Amino acid sequence: MIPGMEPTRPPQLVIVGRQNVGKSTLFNRITSSRRSIVGDHAGLTRDRIRLPVRWQGKLFEVTDTGGMTFFEREEIPSLVSERVRHAIDDADHVIFVVDGRTELTPTDYELAQLLRQGGTPVSVAVNKCDTPALDSLALQFSELGFAAVFPISAEHGLGIEPLLSKATHGFLSDDASDENQDRPIRIAILGRPNVGKSTLLNRLVGGSPAIVSAVPGTTRDAVDAEAVHRNQRFVFVDTAGIRRKSKTKEMTEKLSIVMAQRHLRMAGVALLLVDPREGVTAQDTHIAGYIHDAGKACIVVANKWDTADRAQGEFRRHVREELKMLPYAPVAFVSARTGLRVQSLFPLVKKADRAAQQRVPTAELNRFLAELDMERVTVPGRKPKFTYLTQVATRPPTFLFFGNHKGQLHFGLERYLINQIRERFGFEGTPIVVRSRSRR
Repeated sequence: MIPGMEPTRPPQLVIVGRQNVGKSTLFNRITSSRRSIVGDHAGLTRDRIRLPVRWQGKLFEVTDTGGMTFFEREEIPSLVSERVRHAIDDADHVIFVVDGRTELTPTDYELAQLLRQGGTPVSVAVNKCDTPALDSLALQFSELGFAAVFPISAEHGLGIEPLLSKATHGFLSDDASDENQDRPIRIAILGRPNVGKSTLLNRLVGGSPAIVSAVPGTTRDAVDAEAVHRNQRFVFVDTAGIRRKSKTKEMTEKLSIVMAQRHLRMAGVALLLVDPREGVTAQDTHIAGYIHDAGKACIVVANKWDTADRAQGEFRRHVREELKMLPYAPVAFVSARTGLRVQSLFPLVKKADRAAQQRVPTAELNRFLAELDMERVTVPGRKPKFTYLTQVATRPPTFLFFGNHKGQLHFGLERYLINQIRERFGFEGTPIVVRSRSRR
């Protein structure tokens, strides 16, 4: 674990079950979110997905796990099952989801035996019981050996309240408001498949919440984990590798990309991972465009630097040349595999997040405006003259110039104004937006 990091741990409610019984639908229902990908394909969830929930005065975390298997020898299903076992070990209560419309399978029985051996309290959620006839059939699932059996319909929200009442029995009430606590910095880890996003997440949080494999595209849903570094909370979100749309054919991959973009919008800072051995590719540029369009603070992370055969200065120039839309993003050189300089990302993230929400007083901005040398700017048409400047937004910092100019600023003028603001006030790591309006 990285020095200065101390994980916090509210009660853990873990959802388990074989593939395609509705675990992710139940997770989304309990957390009132669309955090987990849901579909008819089996095995959509691979990593553990975790979200905090406050229900009837109790604060706890709910974890959605991948479909448990006992008879698979392939790498990915085996890694998923290993993650499920770890989640069960960490649980304060387990919700065991079974399909109420089908008979019990060998996997159901094996999982029930595993849960009985663990000794953690278990509630059986017999899912897809959306008719009274199915409710009466749910009692047959008591043969799994657990007394608490609840017919539910995660899709329609039926039977959720009695299930949660049982599952959270013994969890202490927590009336403290989250608003009184420091809000964490939320960071989206982005990049194309197999650049080391999951390895970096595991290294940053000092554990292994994400599955790591040499198989590209192992991560399908976003995986998040929290760390504390020098009294600052960080939530890192490992997103699925983003491919170009023309190369994305499977429904699961398309959903993963949509979810990655959604988590980018929710984040305060983006980490864009690139592989220095291959250089910045067209795919990397495509992802950088997403980050720029979302107006997010960003750090370009040259991962696997321990295996790169090039100088930092030369690669930094290469990044600036290829990622022209991210001139404000610092470049960090790390190795997630060995831990090389990974700790340096914490202060960089904190600085970029602070810059994204920085506000400059109007009086200071207008002193800056009075000192601007507009004669240095050559633009077509009438010479622009600005008489008033104010900051109208943060994330990203947005500035409004008033004067004799209306409409879209010329590219050269826009770039000059942004560069001058950045030189005077900093804003390292975050984009800056400038607009103009006529005083009339």
